[in-house]
Amino acid sequence: MPKMKSNSGAKKRFALTGTGKIKRKHAFHSHILTKKSNKRKRGLVKTGLIDVSNVKQVMAMLAK
Repeated sequence: MPKMKSNSGAKKRFALTGTGKIKRKHAFHSHILTKKSNKRKRGLVKTGLIDVSNVKQVMAMLAK
C-alpha cells in the first residue's frame, strides 16, 4: 500500500507545538481592515489552537 500524502494546504496552515497541540492562524486579517478596530486587528495577529473536536481531522490531513 502506498504512503499517505499530506494535504499541502494543511501543511501551510497548521503547525504542531512541542506538546502535540495544533496551532492555527486567525482568519479575517488580510483585507478590509479599515472598518475593524485596532483591538480586533491586534487579536487576529495572535495564533490560536484548534478546537479539540477538529484534532482528528487535522491530524489526518497532516498524515501524522
